[in-house]
Amino acid sequence: MGKRFRRWEPGQALLLPPAVDDFVPEGHPARLIRDVIQHELDLSAILDSYEGRRGQPPYHPVMMTALLLYSYSVGVFSSRKIARACAERVDFMVVTALEKPDFRTVNDFRKRHLEALEGLFVQVLRLCDRSGLVKLGHVALDGTKVQANASKHKAMSYERMCAEEKRLEAEVSEWMRRAEAVDEEEDELFGPDKSGDETPEWMKSKKTRLAKIREAKAALEEEAREEARKLEKSEKPSGGKKRQHMQKTGEPPAKMQRNFTDPDSTILRDRGTYLQGYNCQAAVDSEAQVIVARSLSNEQQDQTELLPLLNQVRRHLRRQAAEVSADAGYCNESNLRELSRRGIRGYVATGKHKHGKVAPESSRNWSGKWTRAMATRISRGGRRSRYRLRKYVVEPVFGQIKECMGFRRFLLRGLENVTREWSLVCTAHNLRKLVQAL
Repeated sequence: MGKRFRRWEPGQALLLPPAVDDFVPEGHPARLIRDVIQHELDLSAILDSYEGRRGQPPYHPVMMTALLLYSYSVGVFSSRKIARACAERVDFMVVTALEKPDFRTVNDFRKRHLEALEGLFVQVLRLCDRSGLVKLGHVALDGTKVQANASKHKAMSYERMCAEEKRLEAEVSEWMRRAEAVDEEEDELFGPDKSGDETPEWMKSKKTRLAKIREAKAALEEEAREEARKLEKSEKPSGGKKRQHMQKTGEPPAKMQRNFTDPDSTILRDRGTYLQGYNCQAAVDSEAQVIVARSLSNEQQDQTELLPLLNQVRRHLRRQAAEVSADAGYCNESNLRELSRRGIRGYVATGKHKHGKVAPESSRNWSGKWTRAMATRISRGGRRSRYRLRKYVVEPVFGQIKECMGFRRFLLRGLENVTREWSLVCTAHNLRKLVQAL
């Protein structure tokens, strides 16, 4: 007798329609994230923006919010991929209840409500706090560089802009002279329905590039004049060498660059290489690796981000961290003095630390009182120093965001939009931590 198998009839209709919750097991993140957003978050900022009954009813804003946050939490960021998942993946069907918004709807919803979606970070953080995932016993700070929606090859230095502007001006002028000289031939070539003096197609790209170069050059010059005006109100130049040069001379440095695709992004050094991107910051609680504060800048340095991050923690959770650890990028006298003034026990590296080394690699003599005290504190702690918690608390979070969630490049452009997109990513990360604890 032959072996019997279970019946398999793909074309057979179901007697009763299934519930969407039956598509995934109980406790699946799709169900949990959907329920948290539906029942626990205040979405009035989004709901109140819809008025009147005219036109086709839109997709429910709560469903669209749940779809976006769930998509980010599982590493699906593109609006086209989100729309495709709504039609193909059962976990997305659980969130949308079989609704299938197209990619334009998803993208328009994200753009329209980006500011309100940024505000959900605080609500999710407070849910994590109420669930016992945030203790603020030890908070670690760090930054990571994330690729902008632009190529570093689309950037140009001020020095090259000046040279390229002159070259293109001469080239375009020559084209115009040649065009005027062959008017009669062009009349014959283009036909009687055109005047013959239209800009030829082969001229348009160079003229467009010249216009973009002039626009970027003017923006750099205006930035330099603004920095010079700032110096008039202060006693001495501040910031990096490029900023100090602009403050003193009122002109951009020759090597200062501006990107044509996303002008707010900058070329940043990242682990021995360079990328066109942004500097993403996070403060992470040691209890469950929940992000308790986040920020974003287009500057290479981290020093100016420490105090704003701590201010966020206090504003969001109405209390401050007991301990804070950070790498040498956050170390300066004013930051260390402010930590002491606030009663926060700090563990901020005063120099680079090699793996296996107890003391900082740098052997310089620190001139600042607070820097010397911090170097002594970390050195005396040795291998039991609380500073060692930093690598176990904040660095894995960036690994989870970049590897597990797959977020390595921004979709939006412009400092304001990218800052809000980074908040959306941090919110999705905290939601993952929250559903793991439920």
